[in-house]
Amino acid sequence: MILAALVVVLVVVPIAEIWVIIKVGEAIGTAPTIGLLILDAVLGSLLVRSQGRAAWRRFTDALAAGRVPARETLDGVLVIFGGALVIAPGFLTDAIGALFLLPPSRAALRRAVTRRMTGGLLGAAGARLARRRRPPSTPPPYDVDGTAVDAEGQRRLR
Repeated sequence: MILAALVVVLVVVPIAEIWVIIKVGEAIGTAPTIGLLILDAVLGSLLVRSQGRAAWRRFTDALAAGRVPARETLDGVLVIFGGALVIAPGFLTDAIGALFLLPPSRAALRRAVTRRMTGGLLGAAGARLARRRRPPSTPPPYDVDGTAVDAEGQRRLR
């Protein structure tokens, strides 16, 4: 699974990016393609900066209000991933990065990630609890009989 993801990220995505850049270059010319890539990077970096600031502001507001900033933290992570994709040269990564940066699509991504994470955590916890559960007739294994000594009076207590 991890190896397949690495192959996609390190081999398939760059080849697809180069192919798209070549096709766009054939359609509109070399200079406009380079200009479009530069414009795309500049607009993407401005979007990253504005969304990053907004995510940071919501994070600090949540902390000031005494709330756990779980949603705000996930937003920040998505903005960082989106920023990395937008800064990378290419049209495909810019389109995917924009999905991470624009608030409506980021909200949908956040819901999907949250569902995936909580489903996995709750499912794993439920499986562990089911394995640990003992039949009600089984006595607990920690029933211990013992004695103690009173330190002041030096007498045995039962």
